[in-house]
Amino acid sequence: MMWTTAINCSWDNILSKQQLMYVCKEPKIDDATQEPENCKDRLAWVECLPAPNISCRLSNGTQFKFSGEEVGFNKSIPCRNVSGYSYKVALALSLFLGWIGADRFYLGYPALGLLKFCTVGFCGIGSLVDFMLISMQIVGPSDGSDYIVDYYGARLTRLTITNETYRRKQLSP
Repeated sequence: MMWTTAINCSWDNILSKQQLMYVCKEPKIDDATQEPENCKDRLAWVECLPAPNISCRLSNGTQFKFSGEEVGFNKSIPCRNVSGYSYKVALALSLFLGWIGADRFYLGYPALGLLKFCTVGFCGIGSLVDFMLISMQIVGPSDGSDYIVDYYGARLTRLTITNETYRRKQLSP
């Protein structure tokens, strides 16, 4: 994990790591996307303030002692890729107009929307299945982005197991 600071104090230069306690500020949330304002490449940065009396060695060799008021370093937090599809709108369309395919048209699946329209939601069964898939956030927008969900709302994170996660488990003590 990369640490940078406003006072040129890197994580490696903090002298009392065993006792390091800090508080990170809340990210500023964009009202339109419900993600941190400085989100780039699925990462955002928040400022962190070390507790008083934590010492750091600056690049010029001098030692700096935090008073608890200074920003000591920036910490990365994950953010999501959103492009304008609201979870609440998709769920409402699926519940009330799913039988004519409005949910699939909204999410960018026009062929499935037309098929649902012509078959009256696959006789209702397809509408029910789509409502469950959208409510569990299994079906999302066709462009691969995530739904816009309130930042402190009920969002889901998919966990996957790949060769990389398997190797990390084997390498860690």
